[in-house]
Amino acid sequence: MAFYTIAEAAIISQKSQKTIRRHIAAGEIEATKIQNKYRINQAAFDLWNGSTEYTKIVSIFDSIVPDKSSENKSDEIDISKEWDKDGWQNVNYRNGYNFIDLFSGAGGLSCGLTMAGFNPVSYVEIMPDAVETYKYNFNKQKKLVSEIDSQDICDEKVRNNLINSLNNTHIHLVAGGFPCQGFSMAGNRVVTDERNSLYLRMLDVVKRLKPEFVVMENVLGLRSMLGGKVEAKIIQDYKDIGYNVSIAVLNSADYKVAQLRKRVIFIGNRIGAKNYYPQPLLDEDHYITQGECIEKYMDMPENKSINHIFTKHTDKIIKKIQELPEGCSLYENYSDSWKKSHWDKPSCTIKENHGGVNLHPKKPRALTPRELAALQSFPDDFIFSGSKKSQLVQIGNAVPPLLGKAIGIAVMKSLDIANNTQRGK
Repeated sequence: MAFYTIAEAAIISQKSQKTIRRHIAAGEIEATKIQNKYRINQAAFDLWNGSTEYTKIVSIFDSIVPDKSSENKSDEIDISKEWDKDGWQNVNYRNGYNFIDLFSGAGGLSCGLTMAGFNPVSYVEIMPDAVETYKYNFNKQKKLVSEIDSQDICDEKVRNNLINSLNNTHIHLVAGGFPCQGFSMAGNRVVTDERNSLYLRMLDVVKRLKPEFVVMENVLGLRSMLGGKVEAKIIQDYKDIGYNVSIAVLNSADYKVAQLRKRVIFIGNRIGAKNYYPQPLLDEDHYITQGECIEKYMDMPENKSINHIFTKHTDKIIKKIQELPEGCSLYENYSDSWKKSHWDKPSCTIKENHGGVNLHPKKPRALTPRELAALQSFPDDFIFSGSKKSQLVQIGNAVPPLLGKAIGIAVMKSLDIANNTQRGK
């Protein structure tokens, strides 16, 4: 692998070294520290700097015009009457609609849709530990879906097998939080990142299965890529196969998740129905706080069987954590990592961390995977497989189940209204 120095990158791009450093800090230029000096990946830098290949890729979006008319969150619907029903705790509660989850991860979105009464039929996930988590919770524990081994949706054979296995099953909803790292404002936002085209694999499945509804989740960074053209292209691609797609930004805290986590939610349908979004259940003055969510774990001894695993800290770090005020991070270079969120407020966003996890507001330690899962709104009986590191990745990447539940109820009501209208004709 070839590298540029910061000085070389500045000369090539005709920008200052300070500018290059700023883009590295923002994650927009891929760089690695070697002997305490940054070395910049040449291929990634050439794409960022506007190479011929990058220009070719970007030209695909030249004809795309962002259309804000798709952002119509005014089509909100009250979900409060259905909220107390829980198809996770009561597996006999089903609303009559089937779904599959692509890029399922550990199953956060699937868990939420199951809470809303949807029946999980199948899923696709490439990460082995996440698949084991899904198997344990949805098959072995709840007996809701057949076991599936780790699969790559980019493999055409996998997609063909999925479609063939569902030939005799009516799929009402295809859902998927397609991988968001390539779109993230905190990550490498090169538009040619392979992960950024994975929604096309989902598009292929939707085109062939023809579900009534589709739900997609992603990070806020997607909205600003190429001035909104990436978002617009996703909407146009679905329009081309018959789906009217709307988009809105939802905050998980509005739906009883003890965490400030905003996500872009695409909802589309091909049956002429309304793409309803769930009305908030809480306002800012009544959000669930971190303390309310994790207090029950305060004095609980370590219990690896439920993912309540402690991090070993040195005496020096323990002292620093004890002295750290709430709302601050242990290290200056991190904002939402090694952060001690306020006890009496919702947590900051739980991210895919590999050890630099959120700090406990009251205890001199990092939060355990179990506590982080609770802040993501996973049920207590939802158990994660793999090493502690893997558990943290699965939890951080997940869609909060209660957000998924809220979206699921809104889609269910859209389907119910459409079906009742059809019967009345």
